[in-house]
Amino acid sequence: MYSRIIVPIAMDQLEHGEKVLERAKSLLDEGGEIILLNVLEDLNAYAQGYMIVDFPLEMMEASRGHARKTLIDLMAKHGIKGRVEIRIGGAAGVINAYAEEAQGDLVIIASHRPGLIDYFIGSTASRVASHCKCAVLIDR
Repeated sequence: MYSRIIVPIAMDQLEHGEKVLERAKSLLDEGGEIILLNVLEDLNAYAQGYMIVDFPLEMMEASRGHARKTLIDLMAKHGIKGRVEIRIGGAAGVINAYAEEAQGDLVIIASHRPGLIDYFIGSTASRVASHCKCAVLIDR
């Protein structure tokens, strides 16, 4: 069993996140902690060279607030005591760095059907599994 489980959840994949949460609950040690992690892509990093307009800071803060509320509600719905972390950056890199920072025992990440781009650069789940320093469970 695990004492600190990190569950990355994408806002557009909440149904997968709910399934993963139930799995995390079943693997958690008594007194352990589940951390729900959402990674917001830094849209301004992509905008450099493609667009002249920067995305307003208010837009990022609104996205952060929405993600935090959604994940807190999800924890309450599933009876999970834990915490929510919202980070900004590239998903796989942020998940791996946070797992190390938080000293996670396990990252449980949902898998999805890969799109065409995933065949060229790999999915987030595969990049997490390849580079994370703790155990990784990919839930299909």
